[in-house]
Amino acid sequence: MNHSYKKNVVIIGGGPAGLGAALMLAKRGWKDITVIEKRPSADYYEPDKSFSYQIDGRGQKLTDLLELTPKLADLSVPNTDFYFTLIQKDGTRKTTKLPIVDSKRKTAYWLPRASFVELLYQEILQHWQDSIQVLFNIECVEIKQSLEHLEIITQSQLQEKLTFVPNLIVGCDGLNSIVRQTLHQMEGQSHFFEMQKFPSPSSGLKYKVLTLPPQFPLSEKEGDVAKSTMAYAIRSAFKGRKKAISLGLLPLKNQKIPRSANIITYPDHQIWQLETKEEVEEFLKQAFPQLPLEKIISPEEIARFTSSEGGKFPIPQYCSGLYKIWGNPENGQGTAVILLGDAVHCFPPDIGQGVNSALEDIYVFQEILAETNDNLSQALPRYQNLRQSDIKALIRLAQISYPWQYNQDLVQKRLWSLNFFLRLLLNRLLPFIFNPHSFLLIQNHELSYSEILAKSNSTTQILLSLGGLAILILIWNFLT
Repeated sequence: MNHSYKKNVVIIGGGPAGLGAALMLAKRGWKDITVIEKRPSADYYEPDKSFSYQIDGRGQKLTDLLELTPKLADLSVPNTDFYFTLIQKDGTRKTTKLPIVDSKRKTAYWLPRASFVELLYQEILQHWQDSIQVLFNIECVEIKQSLEHLEIITQSQLQEKLTFVPNLIVGCDGLNSIVRQTLHQMEGQSHFFEMQKFPSPSSGLKYKVLTLPPQFPLSEKEGDVAKSTMAYAIRSAFKGRKKAISLGLLPLKNQKIPRSANIITYPDHQIWQLETKEEVEEFLKQAFPQLPLEKIISPEEIARFTSSEGGKFPIPQYCSGLYKIWGNPENGQGTAVILLGDAVHCFPPDIGQGVNSALEDIYVFQEILAETNDNLSQALPRYQNLRQSDIKALIRLAQISYPWQYNQDLVQKRLWSLNFFLRLLLNRLLPFIFNPHSFLLIQNHELSYSEILAKSNSTTQILLSLGGLAILILIWNFLT
């Protein structure tokens, strides 16, 4: 079979999905793989995008394949050692070890996004430079059709333009994917590549990040400093939906890198109305009297935080189209396109599956490439048929699993907790009838998203039936 198409690949987006896809293809023997990334470097630090990932068993399918899981573990805090400290407004603290609901599940690992991207990039530098080239500071500005091929036009920060004519384009360029948008435009009246959007209680929440020193002081007491491997929730002295606030910090293995304190609230919260660094500084001092803020947050960081636009949690969404083929890429006479990760499914971070679902996309893709002997015309339709139902289920799980965890509505959070513990109790009493909550089922990487949703829906139907039966019995007793 002619494998000329295996020698001309362009991947748009050099995040976890893009670099992971490049490594997977290189491991399969593909050559001339070019990754286009607009950021200046793999370890580029963006304060408002300093996310922490929990790479669970689902994401580890790919890191196992790439033989990177031991290195991942060395850089991370395992969920088996996840300690959480709650600091109240009066300075009182309570530290708990988060329970592992299912000890049989694979250990998950916490690490910053930049650390994970750097891990993948270093693997390329050390083992795959003959196959993979990563071009930083370059952005894809246009994709256009030329006969049976697609042309990719890129532009560097110096306004230099490069044109690529690949046989395979991999769209890993996130929610605002130019690859997906181009496919949508080319489809005309079809909505195959248009995102379908679904409401969620956490969609639209605004977030900003305060960058804190690696081991910042927790009080005026000497030596009382934050531990990098500890997660923190620091409550404010304020009350009310539009004023109460919390600082959330996830654990880090590296004691030398800055801590990211997440602030997540409704868009009408008072903190988003503050326009000057003086207003922000005064607000934070009043909000967190239990912290020596003048020793923690520099004037420069206050200024950066004030000027930052922050971000918003996206609405859960996905598109039905996962691929498109022009011509015959197997013979070097066409272009195949596949979408992976956020380019095809995106949602708020409630269930911790953003990076894990993207890595699973790549793992599933490589399984199908192996089954089809890397024949794209066979592999891509099969990939779409297999992955579509899981993506649709994933978006539904993002809607229902844990959207109230940001304390945006305490009544709804309590109702969610009641539902969670009811299902947990019933599952322990009658495991052959009731399934645990979907938020727990997601931890089982051996279950597909479709299977998880089916189990969740089954328990919901049983609970509704039992509730309806109870109401009928009450009505009957009342009437008789």
